[in-house]
Amino acid sequence: LMRPLQGCRGRGVVVGTVTLCLAAGWALQTPGGVSLLVPQPNINATVAQNILLSVEYSCRGVATIEWKHVSSWGTTSIVEWRSGNYVNISTVYKDRVTAFENGSIQLRNVGIRDAGYYFVTVTGEHGTNAYGTIIVNVYEIIYEDLHFVAVLFAFLAAVSAILICFMWLCNKSLHLFQKKATHKLTASTTEEIELETIEC
Repeated sequence: LMRPLQGCRGRGVVVGTVTLCLAAGWALQTPGGVSLLVPQPNINATVAQNILLSVEYSCRGVATIEWKHVSSWGTTSIVEWRSGNYVNISTVYKDRVTAFENGSIQLRNVGIRDAGYYFVTVTGEHGTNAYGTIIVNVYEIIYEDLHFVAVLFAFLAAVSAILICFMWLCNKSLHLFQKKATHKLTASTTEEIELETIEC
């Protein structure tokens, strides 16, 4: 009688331990079941480019996602939405922002004022939050450099055209000189022949 009882107790302890571990894991995930991954925390862009502020979140239940932009010009709310529900985009970003199910947003046609810090907050149903930050640097295309390249190209094209004209003139002059030399040679040969004929 003792052995089966000990066997039952042994199995009961194992089952109880596994159940306790699963319950503890579930209990830990339920209130604080919000996680957020930011794969690219720094983004470099040029003016008029489209950029993707990429994140991945996981949450038990419905989550609320909110994006804000902080720069030297101040703090601006960009967009807020609930998974599977409404999307509330700020009027400043109305035609420039697309929100995605995974929490990411795309910002179109960026300008210098779009540089700064982008904060994303994911809030679970139980009030737990996960935070992420992306730093965006926006650079202008330096038109002075392009202007210099264009001027240099035009200068080289002009020099090439002048050299081609100069070579053409030299070739033409050489051809005329050869023609005159040939004409003189022919004239002197004719004179010699005439002299010989007269002498004869």
